[in-house]
Formats: sequence, structure tokens, C-alpha cells
Amino acid sequence: MTARPHSLQSRLSLWFAAQTLFGLSVICFAIYLVTAWSFGQKQEEELNQKAVLVEHLLKEAEKGGDLVFLRHKLDDFFSMQDDVSLSISHAGKQLFQSSPTAGGRWMRRDLVVPWQQSGLTTQLQVQLGVNTAQEARLLERLAWTLLGAVVLGTALVSLTGMWLVRRGLRPLKALAQRTAAMAPDKANRPIDAMDFAEELRPWITQFNALLLRVQRAYVQLESFNADVAHELRTPLANLIGSTELALTRPRSNEELQTVLASNLEEIGRLSGIVTDMLFLSQAERGAPMRTRAVTSLAVQAGDVIDFYDAMLEEAGLRAEVKGDAMADVDAALVRRALFNLLGNAIRFAAPASTIRIEIGVESDDEFAVAVVNRGEPIDPAALPRLFERFYRAAQARDGSTRHHGLGLSIVEAIARMHDGRVFAASQGGETRIGFTVRRGGSD
Repeated sequence: MTARPHSLQSRLSLWFAAQTLFGLSVICFAIYLVTAWSFGQKQEEELNQKAVLVEHLLKEAEKGGDLVFLRHKLDDFFSMQDDVSLSISHAGKQLFQSSPTAGGRWMRRDLVVPWQQSGLTTQLQVQLGVNTAQEARLLERLAWTLLGAVVLGTALVSLTGMWLVRRGLRPLKALAQRTAAMAPDKANRPIDAMDFAEELRPWITQFNALLLRVQRAYVQLESFNADVAHELRTPLANLIGSTELALTRPRSNEELQTVLASNLEEIGRLSGIVTDMLFLSQAERGAPMRTRAVTSLAVQAGDVIDFYDAMLEEAGLRAEVKGDAMADVDAALVRRALFNLLGNAIRFAAPASTIRIEIGVESDDEFAVAVVNRGEPIDPAALPRLFERFYRAAQARDGSTRHHGLGLSIVEAIARMHDGRVFAASQGGETRIGFTVRRGGSD
């Protein structure tokens, strides 16, 4: 199940609107609570003032003992205040009752006031009330006003936020347009990070680095394809030419066998190129070593010398191993690298000379394996290119096209699989080519 696409602009706008709604709601709710608390405090204070006044009037009436005078006083005072109610009773008998406006909301307070009459002390039940309808209406209006402010404020801020988010994301759109406008023939021109916001510069830097790696890989692949086509063209042309020549007229069995043998040689060359290309491709993809074991590098070198014994004898050469080291390596790969190095050395060694396979400590964590032969020196300008694919410095030296120029590239790949490196030097009549492996192998 694929994830639903989402818009960064929509998400930012939605979060901005939600934050605005929450913030305005909290502020308006706080305003409402503070206002309601203020009204409540005001009503409590008004009740306290009226209670003090009623108690004062009752004390004065108690001294004179004149209830009629008390009723007149209370009636004169409370008749002008429709928002205040007063009820005084004694022993269930109503002594005074004001006539405020009917309806509304009332905040009431019950008081018990001592009363002395004819030497006896009794209690008067007093009930005070304050009409809170006006404050309730004000609070209701305030609530609706604040609600409207929240809605309108959220809408206004959200629209403004959407505009700001869209404006803020313009650099991303500009960057997308810039990358979309990049033509394949201009892919090597990086994007100038200084033209964009600081937050985008790390991304642009990484994109430029990726673009550079892709460009290098493309150039390398293009060159590799051209080299492969060139290398395959010669054996294929030989196959086609020899076959066409054989078909021009009837041939004897001996002649056909000669043609087939020649074709088989060319097919073997093609097979070797394909096999080596496959190995290099796997090595570049990070293929691990098949097996690892602590082994003697001198033993592996001795096995390679034994394999080339007949070729060495035919060329009038000798080979010897100097030094040894125990390393955690893939023995088959190490032998393959030595096969390629020793094969090259046999081709270019001076007659009756001795080829040395030198094994020793290169650094604290590396062993070096080098094949040294005496012979015609290699041009210093060609040394850095020896390990390139299909590069043949030997062709200029002996005119040979029998070898396809992948041997030293394979040596470099094997060294890289062992976390090592390759090296080459040619001076004083000696050529030294080899590789290093780490003492502990690849992790």
C-alpha cells in the first residue's frame, strides 16, 4: 500500500492555523474568566456594602424601637434600586419586602441579625439579593465577541500564514525549477548555493557532490563502454574475417581445423574479457571476499611460481620469493593478483634475469606484496595509468595486442577488497609493481 502524497505547504498552513486557534482560544478564555471573576467580585462587594447598610439601619431602629420608621427608611432606600432586593422577617412574619424588577438572575445572601425588643433578644432573618442579569448579558456578549474574534482571527492569521508559507517555500520551487532546467550536457555545472537561503545550502552542497559523482560515473561508464566496444571489435572482426574467408571456397579438414582453432582462440579471448569485466563489476559493487583465512603470503606466491614454471623455463628466467607474512586474506584472490603480476613480469623481464616476489611490512597495519623484474623501464607518465581499464603501456613496448589490459585493474580491485592499495615504480632498470593488504584483512 503506497503512502498518500502530502503537501508541505498544506501541513505547515494547517499546523499554523491549529496553533493560532489554540493560542487565541486560550487567550480569549482567560479574558472571559478574568472578566467573570471581576464581575463576581464587584457583586460580592456590592452585597457587602448593602449588608453593612442594612445592619446599620437595623441598629438605629433597635435603639428607637420604631419599626415604622425602619420600614420608611428601607423603603426610601430600596425603592430607587430595582437591582437590589431585601427581605426581613421575624419568627416567620414578614417585616419588610422590597419590590425589585421581576425576573433576572439574583445573587442572594442570608443574614441573621440580633434584635432586642422589650428587653428580649431575638433574631431577624435578612435576605439580600443583587440582580446579576446585566452582568450575565455582558458576559454572554463578551463570550460571543471573543468567539467571533477567535474564528475571524484564526481565519485571518491562517490566510496570512498560508501566504507566508507559500512565500517561504519559493526558494524550494526555484531550486526545483533550477534542477529541472539542467540539461544533460550541462550537468557538470553545479548550482550556486549562495543564490539560495542558508537552510538550503547544505542540501545544495550535497546535491552538487552527488551530481559530480554521477557525472564522473557517467564519464567513466562512457569511456568504459567505448573501451569494451574497441576491445570486442578486434576479436569479433577476426572471427568474422576468418569465417568468411573459410567460406569463400571448399576447404579441407585440415584447413577447417585451423580456422576453428583460430576462432576458438578468439572466443577464448572474448570469454576472458567478459569474465574479467564481470569480476570488476562485482568488485565495484562492493562484493565481499568469498573466504578469509590467515595464510602465508609466501606459500601463495610459491604456488603461482610453480604454475608458471614451464613458461619461466621457456623464457630463460628464474623466479624467487623473498620474505613472508601471515595475513587474513582470500587466498584465491591473492593468487589471482599474483598470477597477473607475475605474468606481466615474465613478458617484459630481461633474458636470463631473476624475477623477485617481495613480501614485507609496508606500515604498522599493512603488508606489501611486490613483483620486481629487470627490463626496459616504463615511461614515468604511464605509471599512474597502469591500473586503468584497457590501458596497455605494453603495446607501445612490444606492439602486442594479445592482452586486453584488464590484468592490473583486477589487481587494484583485489587490493581494494582487502582494504589495500596498489603501487608501481620503474627506475634503475627495475620495475616494481604490487599491492598491499591489511594485517587484519577487511572488516
